[in-house]
Amino acid sequence: MILRPATPADAPALAALGAETFIAAFGHLYTAEDLAAFLATVHAPGPVAEEIAGDSCTHCLAEEGGELVAYCKLRYPSHYTAHSDAKNPIELGQLYALPQFTGTGIGAKLMDWALGVARAGGHDAVLLSVYSENYGAQRFYQRYGFGKIADITFQVGEQLDAEFLYELKF
Repeated sequence: MILRPATPADAPALAALGAETFIAAFGHLYTAEDLAAFLATVHAPGPVAEEIAGDSCTHCLAEEGGELVAYCKLRYPSHYTAHSDAKNPIELGQLYALPQFTGTGIGAKLMDWALGVARAGGHDAVLLSVYSENYGAQRFYQRYGFGKIADITFQVGEQLDAEFLYELKF
């Protein structure tokens, strides 16, 4: 497995991976209209290219056999700073892997990357949101020491989902 930063040329493949992994995990929760609206604004080549080119997000891509299979995204400043008393938190925006790569250690390697970047950047906390019924992800984050600090919502199209805001302080 190779971990590497995203480049602008990665935007189409990263958008496709983001859409595929989101649909695999959560697609059944939404109407076709809500899902399409969300994917068009979050997991489409244009928005992904803007994030890669911008200053607020940093992506780490995981490749296996030359194929993109997982990624992690950090965002600074975090959307969730109002919920935390940390002075300089960073946000783990996404940590997604293709279903067949879940449980293979790729998520752990990406989490290690994210926590290393956070510490090296002088951040005193990492914030992330996790779907309230995604128990596997919650257990994964809890193994790293993340704990719930707030109930929040996550919008997909017109639908609001119950989410938990987790925090890990350094």
